[in-house]
Amino acid sequence: EAAESLAGIKTGREAVEVEMLEALAGLDGAHKAKCEHRCCVSWRQTPGSGAENCDLCVPLPRPRQRQRQYVRSMWLTAPKNTWPRYSKTGITMQLLDTRRGVQHFTFEHHREYQQVQFKFLDAVESMDPNNIVLLLQMNPYHVDSLLQLSDVCRMQEDQEMARDLIERALYSLECAFHPVFSLTSGTCRLDYRRPENRAFFLALFKHLMFLEKRGCPRTALEFCKLILSLDPENDPLCVLLLIDFLSLRAREYTFLTRLFQEWESHRNLSQLPNFAFSVPLAYFFLSQQEERPELERSQARERAARLIQLALIMFPSVLMPLLDHCSVQPDARVTSHPFFGLNAQISQSPALNQLTSLYVGRTHTLWKDPAVMAWLEPHVHEVLRMVDAQDALVQEAERKIRYQSAPRNIYRHIILSEMKEATAALPLEVTSQPVMGFDPLPPLDSIVSYTRPERTSHPSNESTLSLFFRSLLPNFNLQGDIRHDGDEEAGAAQDLNQGVNRLMAAMRDMLANIQFQEPPRDDNPEGDGDWD
Repeated sequence: EAAESLAGIKTGREAVEVEMLEALAGLDGAHKAKCEHRCCVSWRQTPGSGAENCDLCVPLPRPRQRQRQYVRSMWLTAPKNTWPRYSKTGITMQLLDTRRGVQHFTFEHHREYQQVQFKFLDAVESMDPNNIVLLLQMNPYHVDSLLQLSDVCRMQEDQEMARDLIERALYSLECAFHPVFSLTSGTCRLDYRRPENRAFFLALFKHLMFLEKRGCPRTALEFCKLILSLDPENDPLCVLLLIDFLSLRAREYTFLTRLFQEWESHRNLSQLPNFAFSVPLAYFFLSQQEERPELERSQARERAARLIQLALIMFPSVLMPLLDHCSVQPDARVTSHPFFGLNAQISQSPALNQLTSLYVGRTHTLWKDPAVMAWLEPHVHEVLRMVDAQDALVQEAERKIRYQSAPRNIYRHIILSEMKEATAALPLEVTSQPVMGFDPLPPLDSIVSYTRPERTSHPSNESTLSLFFRSLLPNFNLQGDIRHDGDEEAGAAQDLNQGVNRLMAAMRDMLANIQFQEPPRDDNPEGDGDWD
């Protein structure tokens, strides 16, 4: 019965092939009716029957056998033929719970992957990128190795390889998705406190940065929305400092203004310098779109004027660096007024200085438009008039003290963004500690599911002379035979004698192997030599 079933499957497959050939050859029904040869397609002939073909009959070709790699279609990346063959890496995703329609997931590392992770940590501690390369040769889809090696390639100006490694990391993680995990529903959450989940956040962030540099701001904006949807309450990578820039780059002005209106009440977005300046700029661009009704354009102009004046009052330290990056020289009234002068930058807190430096360094290209500068100038003068008149809005803004200390996710965002203006303003407690590309500034309340086993390392109490001989003779061991039982004094005396004997033997061996060579004879002893 099994043989008959297989024969039926084979015959059915060959029948489909014959039908395709029939369509290609264009055989008509009359020929099939008159032809008596069993080779004709009307007989569904199988290969090897021995019948001869007539002039109009088409012989059945043998199916070609090809070794093709099965590649899954993905949403985040497009797999490349140059990538190593994918096999299960030991990463899976589990559904933890569902609360109020929101599903909480987490990645999990199986035991095999944990062993690779321990080897990766050893390679990182060695400070040699070649060890990570060797690890990737054995485990081509180890995510943290891909992230760390991508940073190494980017520092070496190999942007193509750095981007390819990030895409391979995303592919590896997407292959481990849970069947009900959705990238578009907005109801799937990942906890950044779990180390297994951080690689997905970081890979998405690094990927969107590459997309933005390649001139794909709209795609980068969608990745930014995805990162925000994974943990909108905590925002571990603080993508709210970036989403306004990508919205302006992608000309998604309506999305930016809508986000500001819906989130301002519970997130106080106006207290962030990037939203304070980018939202009025978005309203200005909306007012310039001639296809919109005149009423909408007029309302957008009014909102832009009101919000830009409020932004200049709240964050006066942004104006002068912004004009300097845009190569714009303000008039004498602005430069001489203390409100926008150097005192505005000195008096602000270090945390606020980091945010303003980040915004100016990232978005100053959007303000270089002459139309934007022409729109900004009268509002700057209006703010100076309000300052001189001691307006209540100005006095209220001066009484507020903002950003005494920045949260950890802002530091993490600045490190990942690599904006030199903001990185230079990082505090010493951040810059003094090592920052790894696969896990920059991990949360202090991390949820650890497995720990790295402690490596057996005996404390070294060797003398300086012993360390010297160890550097000369790697096999030398002064403390080779350590007694752990018996009399402590007798054991100590015996260990001392053995150590002295080993030391003397090592000295004799070293002296016996020393070979002195005569210095090269100089055929011209009186000639002038070269001195270093």
